[in-house]
Amino acid sequence: MASARGTPRPLEVTLLASVFVVAACGLVYELAAGALASYLLGDSVLQFSTVIGAYLFAMGVGSWLSRFFERQLPAHFLRIELLVALAGGLLPALLFLANAYVPGAFRFLLYAMVGGVGVLVGLEIPLVMRILKREVALKDLVSQVLTFDYLGALAVSVAFPLLLVPQLGLIRTGLLFGLLNAAVAFWALWVFRDELRRFAAHAWACALTAAVLAGSFAMADHITTLAEDKFYHDRIVLAATSPYQRIVVTNGRSGHKLFLNGNLQFAERDEYRYHEALVHPAMSAFGAPRRVAVLGGGDGMAVREILKYPSVQSVTLVELDPNMTRLFSSDPALVRLNAGALSSPKVHIVNADAFQWLQGGADAGGGTQASDMFDVIVVDFPDPTNFSIGKLYTNSFYSLLANRLSASGFAVIQTTSPLVARQSFWTVATTIESVGLHASAYHANVPSFGEWGYIIASHRPWRLPQALPQDLRFLSPATLPLLFDFPADMTRLPAEVNRLSNQILVTTYEQEWGRVGP
Repeated sequence: MASARGTPRPLEVTLLASVFVVAACGLVYELAAGALASYLLGDSVLQFSTVIGAYLFAMGVGSWLSRFFERQLPAHFLRIELLVALAGGLLPALLFLANAYVPGAFRFLLYAMVGGVGVLVGLEIPLVMRILKREVALKDLVSQVLTFDYLGALAVSVAFPLLLVPQLGLIRTGLLFGLLNAAVAFWALWVFRDELRRFAAHAWACALTAAVLAGSFAMADHITTLAEDKFYHDRIVLAATSPYQRIVVTNGRSGHKLFLNGNLQFAERDEYRYHEALVHPAMSAFGAPRRVAVLGGGDGMAVREILKYPSVQSVTLVELDPNMTRLFSSDPALVRLNAGALSSPKVHIVNADAFQWLQGGADAGGGTQASDMFDVIVVDFPDPTNFSIGKLYTNSFYSLLANRLSASGFAVIQTTSPLVARQSFWTVATTIESVGLHASAYHANVPSFGEWGYIIASHRPWRLPQALPQDLRFLSPATLPLLFDFPADMTRLPAEVNRLSNQILVTTYEQEWGRVGP
């Protein structure tokens, strides 16, 4: 035996290398499915948990089925590699297309493909181990195979969020690793050529599989455009993938629209209603704010409204995704929308997690210290569709927010729809009050979103301002009081405090918005 002599044979080395590749590819398909599910279905913890659970179960089924493969093991291994290459490599592309053209079938197709790929991946390692038994002593076999299996998983788990998705996107990442599976099949074709009964047929199958995957890789942008044009309806003028989200900007009859992970963030035709309602009740109530922070809001629209106050000396914009602030400070069409706000010398951009920044764990830069106090803090995060965003709506977060708010200052939080998600809206109010802040709730009609809600948090009660900037298109001193009047179907409900330990808001939000039809 090779291992007993201490000198590995070439076949042993290459088989173990194939285990590394196989493990890496299998984990990529699992992560891609989980990422797609969280992008398109929301609640990342739930989606990743169910996808990973289904995938591991399917792998167990595949491992059990491997016992029925008794002869021609190299041929079976080669065929399985080709099937994994096709099914796994094309998984992100096919699911993107399914979401655009048959959205009602997306969930079924997701778990069907996850199950199919999982069964095939579960077949791979047992077959490799049985082939390796010819070369390696049993006591060394298991440890070596598992070592390379885990090393492959480690490499991909680091590279997937930091390198692969940001640089290639999900579709190209899946196809690249499909090609790696196909490369393993080519290797098996050559190494076991004397054992394959129909060598020519296997060679053609390898060539066709590689051609399909390579052609799809070359056409990845067209596949993405085909899926997204159907999904977004309007023409896509900008699309980018970051480690944090998929950013898409469209342009149609109603102007530009921004989507993050498929969720609408603003529409040009009525974004002024949203941003005027978000910013001015707090800013004008303070009087002459000098130091302002914006958490989220990397599109610069809220900053645009803040800069209408001559008293403002500095605006610290804390946006997690540097791609957002880069796009909205450099693309001419997007710069026009925010009136060049992000290029103002008063604005200091911090690309950091807002939770950590409030804790003082991220340098603000631009002369702003991480422990500074602010007259007004504008909190413009996406809705709490998953636990990573939901932490920004917890009592822990609002406690940190209160510590950074001046004694007479105001913080304003966008707070989903009090009509569609009434329980969620008042959960945020209850959570703000649980840290000792006053909560003043109000709402505005934004046609692209419907009835939308906001809450002002403060150490002192909020008072109706006497004046507003002159050039507003929506708000006026006469109409502002109306925003604080809630009709019967939006009035306050008893609600729990949203804590890091339970994140009840994410569950409530999903339940309420899940009842809304397309």
